[in-house]
Parts: sequence; structure tokens; C-alpha cells
Amino acid sequence: MEEQLYQTLTDHYQEMVDIRRYLHQYPEISFKEVETPAYIARYHKALGLPIKTGVGGRGVVATLKGGKPGPTIALRADFDALPIQDQKDVAYKSKVDGAMHGCGHDGHTATLLVLAKALTEQADNLKGTIVFIHQHAEEHAPGGAEPMIADGCLEGVDVIFGTHFWAVDPLWTIQQRSGPFMAAADHFYIDIEGVSGHGAAPHTSKDAIVIGSQMVNSIQTLVSRRVDPLESAVVSIGSFVAENPYNVIAGTASLVGTVRTFKEDVRTQIEKELETIVTGTAKTMGAKASLQYERGYAPVVNDAKANDYLASIATTVPGVERVETRNPIMAGEDFSAYLKEKKGTFFFTGAAFPDREENYPHHHPKFDFDERAMLIAAKTLGKAVLHYIGTAE
Repeated sequence: MEEQLYQTLTDHYQEMVDIRRYLHQYPEISFKEVETPAYIARYHKALGLPIKTGVGGRGVVATLKGGKPGPTIALRADFDALPIQDQKDVAYKSKVDGAMHGCGHDGHTATLLVLAKALTEQADNLKGTIVFIHQHAEEHAPGGAEPMIADGCLEGVDVIFGTHFWAVDPLWTIQQRSGPFMAAADHFYIDIEGVSGHGAAPHTSKDAIVIGSQMVNSIQTLVSRRVDPLESAVVSIGSFVAENPYNVIAGTASLVGTVRTFKEDVRTQIEKELETIVTGTAKTMGAKASLQYERGYAPVVNDAKANDYLASIATTVPGVERVETRNPIMAGEDFSAYLKEKKGTFFFTGAAFPDREENYPHHHPKFDFDERAMLIAAKTLGKAVLHYIGTAE
């Protein structure tokens, strides 16, 4: 069955490419996906699989029941795009102004759809059930995973696997790790209320820009001077807005930032100390300020047994040259929500173009990936399914 699956996937590789490029041309950003889930539902319906639409809002779940009893395995792919203008010079460039697939979710979807087709062809010989979870809104917290789970997408599931194409990692590699793999991703908003004034008379004002700048400097000491150096944490300010004419001292300013951590106590510590810095700095300088802290995705923590299983079977997948244990990264992913409910693992499939001097990173307006990574991912996930249910030959 394993060799047959590989051959079927290879035979349908061009279909993967065609699906991916179609979705790439018609991206839909988080929580605004309409045509994409409809496309996914039609594909599974054509395979004869039972489907549920509107799961947790906009998610789609298809179920393949094998001819024999056995475990239930879930495979997940996300399908939302980003609010970025596509700047690539390719035939499949986004046709939607201000939206593009800048993180590979179009490829994740194409991979899972064609894998579903290949596994459906072997349905009579499969043991157990395979659940194909197509998730909306991964890119924007609170994300689509939690509402899909609340709507029952994991009911009866024994284990879940997922992958993400990693466009800066070498093609033909699988990158995996047991335990903490991706960070918790929180964000915060700071509003400063000072006193506006004439640029020539700063002593009559409470300069919100100076106050905000002092906050930024102090915030940068949180990780370097407050967090245990053996722990991982990142605090970054992504936006600082205080628009005024050149000769007016700003009375208000707004800052936006993100916090990335792996451990709950470090996460809580940073949240509390941010509050102290914001309110304390403003008070010292005779102004007012407020902090709004919003917790996003929890860290992705891979089950050791499930991850070791995946790493082991991946070593003999055709096309995989190396299975590497990579360091955790500070990016976030709401696959973490599935792993809080069920055992499983999330891994990266290397997708860099081998012949390019520069592979643009995720969320870049020129982001792209080597589409051959889709075949690697499909074969790896497919083998994970077959060996887990014990039908590989």
C-alpha cells in the first residue's frame, strides 16, 4: 500500500501544483474566507467523502472511513491568506489587491486535498478513520483552531499530524522536534495621554513621543535584565504612531508590540512587568498611559512519542534526504490548540529553492516556495497514516 500511495501522489503531483497556483491567485484573508472553503468542500464531495462545512465558523472537515476498524488519525491544513500585496513576478501572482498567500497555506491545502484523493483510492484496505481538517484563520488570533475544536473537529481522534512548509529551510528535509517547537504569540497595545504644546515651548507640554521612547528603551531591558538568561523570550515593538505637524509636540501616542515565550511563568512575568513599565514611566513624566495585553496562541508543544514516530518513519520517505532536529523558533501557530487536546506533532517541510541565492521569508511580499515540497509533505503524512494504522506493506 505504501508504494502504491507514493505512486499515486507522484502521478497527481501536477494536480497539487495546479490547485496551489489557483488558490494562490485567489487568496482570502483570515475570517473572510468564502470561496476557498467552498472549493475545498467541492473537492472532497467529488471524492465521495462526508463533509462538514462552517465548522467553527469557516472550517471544513472531511472524513474517510477505512474498510476495517482501527484508530482515528487527523491531518490538518490551514487555508487563509495575509493582507499583503503580492510583489512576485510569476504567472500565478495574486489577482486580489492587498491579499496574498505569503505563508504557504495554499500549498498546505493542495497537499492535503491530493493526499485525501490518494488515500481514498485505498479506502477498502485502510484500518480506521482519517479526518481531514481544513482550518480557516490561522494567521489572525484568536484563530480558527479553537472554534473548530469546540465545534467537534477532534471528536474521536486518537492522534493528529500537521506540517508547515518552511521556505528558508533546505528542500528535501524534514525539520522536527519533541517538546516545545513554536512559541506562544501574544500582542499588546499601549496608549499614552500626555499634553500637546508648541514645538518651541516644550516645557508647557508632556511630550508623548519622549514618553513613548522612554517606554521602548525600558521594554528592551525586560528580556536582557529581567528574564532568566536560560529562558527564551522576545519582546518587540512593531508600531509607534504619534502624527503631528512639525512644530507641534505630540499629546498622544500609540504603540503596538508582540511577546513570544515558551513557558507560562515567563509569559506572566513579562505581562506584569510591561504594566509596571507603562504606568510607571507615564507617572514619572506627568502623563497617563494604559496597557492592553492580549494572549494569543499557546506554544506548540509536540508529544514526544508522536514526534519520535514521525521522525523515524520520515527517514525512509522517498525524496527525504535528511530528518533534522531543529531548534525551537519564536513564531507562533495555533496548531498548539490541537496539541492541547490530543497527542500529535507538528513539523516543518523544507521548501527553499535550491538554485536561488535568496529565498524570501514568510510574510514577505515576494514569498514563494519550491512546490516539490508538497510531494515530500504528502508522502510523509501519508506514510505516517499508513504505519500508524498498521496497514503498510
